[in-house]
Order: sequence, then structure tokens, then C-alpha cells
Amino acid sequence: MCGIAGIFDLEGKRDIDRDALAAMTSALTHRGPDGEGYFIAPGVGFGHRRLAIIDREGGAQPFQAQSGAMLSYNGEIYNYQALAERLSGVTLKTRSDTELLAEGLAQQGASFIHELRGMFAFAFFDPKNDSLMLARDRLGEKPLYYAETSDGFLVFASEINALLASGLISASIDPRAAADYFYYGYVPDPKSIYRGIYKLSPAHILVAEHGQSPRIERYWRPVFANASAPPFEDAAQMLREKIDAAVKLQMLSDAPLGAFLSGGVDSAGIVAAMAQTGAHPIACTIGFDEETHDERAAAREVANMFGAVHHETFVECNASGLIDKVAAHMGEPFADASALPSYLVAEAARRHVTVALTGDGGDEIFAGYRRYPFFLAEEKMRELAPAPLRAGVFGPLGAAYPKLDWAPRYLRAKTTFQAMARSSAAGYAAACAINLPARMNAALAPDFKRTLGGYQPETIIETAMADAGTEDPLARAQYADLVTWLPGRMLVKTDRMSMAHGLETRPPLLDHKLVEWAGALPADYKVKGMSGKRILKEAFTPRLGADFVTRPKQGFAPPLKKWLRRGKNNPALRLNASRAWRESGLFNEKAVEAMIAAHRSGGADCAQEIWTIIMFDAFLRNR
Repeated sequence: MCGIAGIFDLEGKRDIDRDALAAMTSALTHRGPDGEGYFIAPGVGFGHRRLAIIDREGGAQPFQAQSGAMLSYNGEIYNYQALAERLSGVTLKTRSDTELLAEGLAQQGASFIHELRGMFAFAFFDPKNDSLMLARDRLGEKPLYYAETSDGFLVFASEINALLASGLISASIDPRAAADYFYYGYVPDPKSIYRGIYKLSPAHILVAEHGQSPRIERYWRPVFANASAPPFEDAAQMLREKIDAAVKLQMLSDAPLGAFLSGGVDSAGIVAAMAQTGAHPIACTIGFDEETHDERAAAREVANMFGAVHHETFVECNASGLIDKVAAHMGEPFADASALPSYLVAEAARRHVTVALTGDGGDEIFAGYRRYPFFLAEEKMRELAPAPLRAGVFGPLGAAYPKLDWAPRYLRAKTTFQAMARSSAAGYAAACAINLPARMNAALAPDFKRTLGGYQPETIIETAMADAGTEDPLARAQYADLVTWLPGRMLVKTDRMSMAHGLETRPPLLDHKLVEWAGALPADYKVKGMSGKRILKEAFTPRLGADFVTRPKQGFAPPLKKWLRRGKNNPALRLNASRAWRESGLFNEKAVEAMIAAHRSGGADCAQEIWTIIMFDAFLRNR
């Protein structure tokens, strides 16, 4: 696991700004504390920071292939040994996946990417045709940002802060990206929060040549075929075997390796699969001072079951002490409050391991989110009523029904009525929104809203669902999540919070072979009634027991509602002390202050909207 940075001349072979390249590379030191390297030639320069995992002596970068091609790479290729056996015409000199990747690309070009089983973001320069290739893995596990300078250079790096450190590009906020953030709580790919700075989307390559504009191509897409499937029980056994294989493949490491362990079936299943290899897994768990968010007892049960070397760390999740740290490492505004405990669990795990397997991806691949069964129920209702009728009936109901923040969930019908008045895709976009759109909209300044020119963040989900290539509602929702939510929110959080501590994380459930197999499963293998992850739970019941796999899910997010109502450590008080958000021109100050007052008095639950503004303010102050 590493950090990469580089500069490429789009116009010719001008000298590379060495100071800018050094500043970019230095900004990535936390991603690669074990070493630094550079490659500079006419018109191109690479910088690299290394976290040594495989062949710790022989995998230094940038790496030169025998053809003279250069590679700067962040990630792990889990099947590199098998690929090395098939690589002809070259004798590898190291045991590193870096050399295998460099030589494979030198021989086969972009087509070699189809052979890779792993996570990666890399830059590959081929001097034979003076071309640069940037590539990102299929699901977006590893990040890659890029931008064009005003004088015709392409700059790229693992994190947005490294691009800004170059001093070669301006950084003005993109209003539409900000609107996306206020709706979803993150900025979906390929946008970034800044104009002119982009994320290379998952499963895409960018090719740049001197004298030409860069071109971007997609090389893979998740497919939900709903093909004929084996009987449910047989499929569950196959799934367990496939997860075992993916876990075994991803346990390859020359550095200490363990796993995050919570009380959920995803991480517990990963630890169980690690034990099947004969290992005594190192499992890392953190506990919180909030009982409803503390899963140590359940994690301890799993650790004992499989003979894991279990490390428990009790932490007080102090928002006031973590907000700026999290915001600084994110580099963009990010309103998922679970980033705070994610930072802490990574910090605790790094004391014991350098690599940690995670359960990331289980909810997206096997339909574990609560919004999936609700969306399917709404779709059945949409089939029964034409759009004009739904708009005429549910629209007024949604407007009139009170927002019962204090009530049990089944009485909070306002958002359901509003979703039913919309199209299928617009309704699902609303389900993915982190905030109540009307409430957040009221907190934004009229001048800012006018700059949007009618832009609606919902179009991101609507476009993704239209691109899914299927009419199956669950498949359309899962596809949208795989190309927006997963890379833009969930994997960003894991990558930034783990790399803040020089910790590599690997999610076996996102092995692309497993994702492709799961995509062909029928919807009822994933969702039954109002419960998701049906087949994943069935697969691990023989190992974990029925009581464990059916236990109520506990959230990893901290108790925002309580945090924003209590005394002197109340994070909302930060907004009163900061001028950044007030002077940004994006907010209606009086509306924000009224929202905070309503929440603190107990009259409404505005916790997520307030947190969204707190984290935007933190972004402004830490950029």
C-alpha cells in the first residue's frame, strides 16, 4: 500500500517541476512511511511513497520494467504469483507484485488489467510511445485524483491534498459538487469538491500522450444478470467456499496481518474464513463508551470461537478532538460520522498489524441496507398506481404529514409518501440522501442555490440506475450503489482513515470474481421480507450459529443526536466559534442557527444536517 504522485506534459517534453513533485510526494508520507522514490525524464515525473507489504526488500518504486517502462503503483495484486507463471519472455527478479504488474503492462498494455485480481491505482509510462496510462481498480478501493494545469500539464496523486501541495492548480469550490455533498454527505465520482480536479472513476483508465487531450475508457462494469442459479442451500455453500478462497488469496503478506472484528456477520465471517486456513487470526476490536454502539461482547464471542488473538481497545469517541483530524485526512467534505470511529479502530489496529482484512462490501453486494426492502416495497406500490395518481395522492400527503422525529420508525411516513410521489430512480435517490433535502435546502443561501442553475443531485442516482442494464429493481439499486455510494463514501472512508495510520486494509467480499458471481443471484436470495443479506447469513450460519447471524445490527456511527445536545463538548458549538462556514457564502446563517436551537431543545432531530455543516466547516478550515 502506497501513495503515488506524478506530472505529465500534455504538450511536449518540457522540464518537470521537481519542487512541485517533491511537495506532492511528501504530502503522501502517511500512506507510505517505509520509503520514497522518484523517476524524472523529459516531460514526465513520478513520485512514490511506500508501505512495504510484499517483498519488502525488492518492491521499491517507481519500478522500471526491463523494457524501460516505469510504474508507480498503489495496491495489491493478489493473483500475482499465478500471473507470473504465465508471463513469457521475461525472468522476474523479485517476489513483488510490483514487478509482475510492470512487466505485464509492458508486454500486454491495458489488456493486462483484465487479468488482475486485486485493488490498485497506478501510473504507467511507456517510453516507446511516450504515453502515460492511469488506472483504477474495478470497485474503487484505491483512490486516484487528477487535474490539468493552466499551462498544459497533467498532475495526479492518490489524495487531493497532494495535488493541492503542488502549487500548480487552483482550488475553487465547485457549486454542483457542494450540492452533491449537502444531499449525499460526500462528493460522488468523478467530481471532486474543486473545479477542475477529478477522481478517476473505478474500472476506468486514462491515457495521455504528448500533444493530445487525455482520453478515458471503462474496462469493466458490474453486471446483474439474474441468470439461473443453483438451489438456495447449494448457492449458500458455494458462497462460503468462494469467500474462503478470496480470504485465503488476500492473506498473502510479508507484514503482520489481521482483521477488523465487530459484532456483524460480515467481519465475523471473514475471521471465520481466516481460521479455515489453519491460522490463528489477529482480530482487532474497539469498544465505545456508548453501550448501544459497543460490540465488544459479540466480537469476543467470535474471537473465542475461532481461537483468534484478540486485541480489544476501549476508546472514548471524542468528536471535538477528532473532527479536524478526520477532515484533514479526507481532503474533501465528508459527513459520514462513522469516519470518527473508523479513524480510531485503524489507529488501534496499527499497533498490532500492518494489514487488516475488513468486511466492507457485504451490504452492497448482498443487499444488507434497510433501504433495499423498503425500496422493493415502494416499487410494488408503484406498479399498482400510475405516476399521475401517485403524484396527486402521495405528493400532498408527503407535504402535509408531520416530520415525527421522536416517533417509532414505522410512524415516520413523511419520507415514504414523498418517495412514492416520485419516479423509481428519484425515490431511490432520496433513500440514499444523508439529509432531509427540504431541511438542508432551507439551510443554504439563496445566492448559492442560484449558482446551481437548477442542478439536482438526484440525477446522479437516476443516471446510474438507467445505466444498470436491467429492469430488476433490486439490481438497479445495487448497481447504483456499486458505482456511487461504495467508492464515493464507504471505501473512501476506509482508505483515508486507515492510511492516516499507515495501515493497509483489504476487503475480501469485494473480490471482483465474487461480485460477478453474486450479481447473477436472484433477488430473493438476498432480500426476504424486510431482511437483507439472506444468503450471506445462510452461508455463515454453520460456523457462527443462527443466534449470531440473526442478532440485531448495531451501527458503527457515533450517537450524533446525543452529542449535539449535550454540554461543553457539544460539537455544534464549533459552528458558533468558526467564521469559515459563515463567510463561505453557502449558508443561510439564521436558518442554521434556528436548526441548532431546535435540535438542542429537543423539538426536532436535526443531528445529521447539523453534522453535515460541521464537517463542511471543518473542511474549510483544514484545506
